[in-house]
Amino acid sequence: MTIRQLSETVINQIAAGEVIERPASVVKELVENALDAGATRVEIVTAGGGLNLIRVVDDGSGIAASDLPLAVARHCTSKLSDDIHDIRSLGFRGEALPSIGSVARLTIRSRTADATEAMEIVVEGGRIAGPRPAAANAGTQVEVRDLFFATPARLKFMKGERAESTAISDVVKRIAVAFPTVRFTLTGADRTRLELAAEADDEVGRLHRLAKVLGDEFPKNALAIDAMREGVRLTGQVSIPSFTRANALQQYAYVNGRPVRDRQIAAAIRAAYADVLPRDRHALAALFFSLDPALVDVNVHPAKADVRFRDPGLVRGLVIGSIRQALANAGMRPATSGTAGMLAAFRTGGTPAGRDGTETFHRSFDTSRFWPSGSYDIARSPSRPLANGFGETRQAVFEHATLPSADARADVIDAPEELRRTPLGAARAQVHENYIVAQTEDSLVIVDQHAAHERLVYEALKEAIHSRPLPAQMLLLPEIVDLPEEDAERLASHAETLARFGLGLERFGPGAVAVRETPAMLGETNVQALVRDLADEIAETDTAETLKRRLDQIAATMACHGSVRSGRRLRPEEMNALLREMEATPGSGTCNHGRPTYIELKLADIERLFGRR
Repeated sequence: MTIRQLSETVINQIAAGEVIERPASVVKELVENALDAGATRVEIVTAGGGLNLIRVVDDGSGIAASDLPLAVARHCTSKLSDDIHDIRSLGFRGEALPSIGSVARLTIRSRTADATEAMEIVVEGGRIAGPRPAAANAGTQVEVRDLFFATPARLKFMKGERAESTAISDVVKRIAVAFPTVRFTLTGADRTRLELAAEADDEVGRLHRLAKVLGDEFPKNALAIDAMREGVRLTGQVSIPSFTRANALQQYAYVNGRPVRDRQIAAAIRAAYADVLPRDRHALAALFFSLDPALVDVNVHPAKADVRFRDPGLVRGLVIGSIRQALANAGMRPATSGTAGMLAAFRTGGTPAGRDGTETFHRSFDTSRFWPSGSYDIARSPSRPLANGFGETRQAVFEHATLPSADARADVIDAPEELRRTPLGAARAQVHENYIVAQTEDSLVIVDQHAAHERLVYEALKEAIHSRPLPAQMLLLPEIVDLPEEDAERLASHAETLARFGLGLERFGPGAVAVRETPAMLGETNVQALVRDLADEIAETDTAETLKRRLDQIAATMACHGSVRSGRRLRPEEMNALLREMEATPGSGTCNHGRPTYIELKLADIERLFGRR
């Protein structure tokens, strides 16, 4: 076949297939350009899910008239120096604008601060017109209409307007988290308005921006992260174990300000929460990595969503270690969602709630149910007061002076003042032979005794397991496991770590390992499957966590069967001892299965339930 040079239009359309996947990809590229230009205000307008219209307006530095033709030419950029590894901007490839112009109708209007007038350039299906004078404020306005009109086959792969609008909103939110000082607005006929006001460039400002993106409850249920290891700094916020979501969509990661979707970071977050979350729940997180650009490759994919760290093991260890340290330092932190659920459980059905999630008593009390229309006559009211106060003298029971008017109290345990000042307070009672009711200075605490003790036993077993080498059982005959050469080499390089967990193996020829010992705790186990799982995990993450997880699962099972069972009556000193041990044990806010071990109801919330606030 004859080799020929492709036309510039075809080359741009091929690049567009890599860079421009859907309307959200266009929004991402244009917003990143605005931020690289130093914008403090970014306005996005869409129509038809972004397929009909995308307009991005910023107040950045603008594009000089002489640079406008270069802005829509391939491989032209102002964001990259001669050192390709020193990338300090969000965009750098110089492909976004020409790629968009090859598949859509693109208009760019821009004016620099010192220019007397704005200039405009138009690209339609790869054909360029301009530059020509135009009217515009300082900054840049990029308008994209009829996306993919030049490549209509791509339209068949687009989802509905709602799905595309949701994807655009997610992109804007994801970028906005990293730039709290920038004001973002997203509007359009096909979506509700999203407005993120500019915040202060400090911890409070970042939390306010996270509250707008992740929900108002996130800051109340978040833990701060700040750690550094070998030149890599990690900051951000992660949720406490009892505050979770059903998916991982609200886990945001940033590398030098660039939003990324990295599988290793996501896996590290899962590993950090492995002992405290149910399998079908996910933590919320916003993690920011700051490191030398030479230590990370951001040029892995044209869309710039993936990155490759020079030392992925370092990053993984930093994420896991810093999150676990934050969880350990957090102490007792109940989720506010647990309090909200408890309040909802106490409400009667059909009672409206206020905007803050609590009952609005004066609105919910409908007097028309009791007082019909017309004048009110107290003499005819069935609820009129009796002649003699409450009428106690008319009841025979009150003739006995030794009896109180009403007494339905259960046995109550004394609550010393010093215990009420502790996080979980002083035990006051045990109800249904499983729930400990405790009192603090300003709240009521209900503890699931079985779940709480299960976590305490589990943590003690883990400490015993991982603080020293585990006992191993010698196999009568070594088990030979055939593996690819590279897998055998990886296992051999981790042999010392595996030996600490009771798994003894060594190389056996070019493509096999010989297993001579297995952990005694595992009992009879499928050695072949275990070794192959370990090889796969080491290949993916360079760690041997599979064996550790299996041992932890055994510890969890032992803890479940060895903990205080539901139905066992506890003495007051036993209840208080359990509460004090919970306060001293990291992660005791959830059991091994991720369920909460206690719920706290503030006195102020109780007063709202009774209409006192």
